[in-house]
Amino acid sequence: MPFIANTDHDRQEMLQAIGAASFDDLIADIPRELRLTGPLNLPEALTEPAVEEFMRRLAASNVSTAQYVSYLGGGAYDHYLPPAVGTVASRSEFYTAYTPYQAEVSQGTLQAIYEYQSMICRLYGMDVANASLYDGATALAEAVAMAMAVTGRKKVLAAGKIHPYSLQVLKTFIEAGGDREILQHDLHGGVCDASSLDRAVTDEIAAVIVQQPNFYGCIEDVSAIGGHARRKGALFIVSADPISLGLLEAPGKYGADIAVGEGQPLGSALNFGGPYLGIFAVDRKYVRKIPGRLVGMTKDRDGEDGFILTLQTREQHIRREKATSNICTNQALNALQAVVYLSLLGKQGLREVAEHSLQKSHYLAEKIAALPGYSLAFEAPFFREFVVNTPVPARDIVAGLVKQGIFAGYDLSALGEEGLLIAVTEKRTREQLDDFVLKLGAFSR
Repeated sequence: MPFIANTDHDRQEMLQAIGAASFDDLIADIPRELRLTGPLNLPEALTEPAVEEFMRRLAASNVSTAQYVSYLGGGAYDHYLPPAVGTVASRSEFYTAYTPYQAEVSQGTLQAIYEYQSMICRLYGMDVANASLYDGATALAEAVAMAMAVTGRKKVLAAGKIHPYSLQVLKTFIEAGGDREILQHDLHGGVCDASSLDRAVTDEIAAVIVQQPNFYGCIEDVSAIGGHARRKGALFIVSADPISLGLLEAPGKYGADIAVGEGQPLGSALNFGGPYLGIFAVDRKYVRKIPGRLVGMTKDRDGEDGFILTLQTREQHIRREKATSNICTNQALNALQAVVYLSLLGKQGLREVAEHSLQKSHYLAEKIAALPGYSLAFEAPFFREFVVNTPVPARDIVAGLVKQGIFAGYDLSALGEEGLLIAVTEKRTREQLDDFVLKLGAFSR
């Protein structure tokens, strides 16, 4: 019996109701060569032990940062995760928690989210943070959508090197709006060319977005960029790496209207690409425009503190024409991991993680730049991540070193660029860094 138990008569009635002659009419846009015309080519059924063995072999084909030394970055980083993070997040009270709509059965989850919001506000220097979004890319897209709703303008200007994948997500988001457009401002030396930014920020720009540090790891002149945005009435959106805020000034301190970020470094493992954590925080005046869930603290009828969902801008809760977003969930477990991680490190611990990442990345950059055929691509100050020009194609270095147990970095040729993007976290030891330099030297010409 099929899972959807519709009879041929049922299907014909539905097709007739929507004006289609056949099921093929519904999938006319799918090329015929891509359609399944026969049974799936599946092997014969296996016993349960055989299936388990097969799955174990598949899992063993993966390698992780637990086995290899990683210099991969580009938005996801191999920071140390204290075991307590996973221990707390995997407690059944959180791991199988009910959705927090019913406050009477979700106080633990709601309080954890409230604590997360509070910590993000302190870290980013903002007034209000939501309960989290899917990841950094969708947080940026939601920020732009909100800015366009607030200003009524249709264009956004990307100042500096924004993560290319985030821009792809943003493009997908705004294309549905018809006449909305992303403009890319010029780069100079790996950072935003601020000298011509004033001409680029026109009265049509809804928001100026900047990533700090940018995709190349370079530090942007965020104060100058924000000033240009404000002079033309555009919102200033900053996508800030949370670990960098252990050293760099918080977005709220230099006038960000909306601050977003990828929260993976705050307690989430690399997880082969996800799930991750979208950080989203705003200035107080935009609290009624913030997308997603927002948890507030109140008093119950007995005068005790309690937590509830509040001020939601979802179209499920308010009139559609007043909604700024239709996002209807948050990354509760990842947000919880961020709470535990930040609680364990504290302000000084976060600063130490940032300092080690900064110092070790600069140590490695100097060593690599001294190798024949290698050089730093940019002279701008950087945090944790940098681009090097290589004597042979970067893909050859990546392929060669993975055989020696090293993820050498991100090959920028995947983006149509040249160079190797290298990230260094506090986990890397002096011995590992020196060994990496030695192995890179074998590719010198």
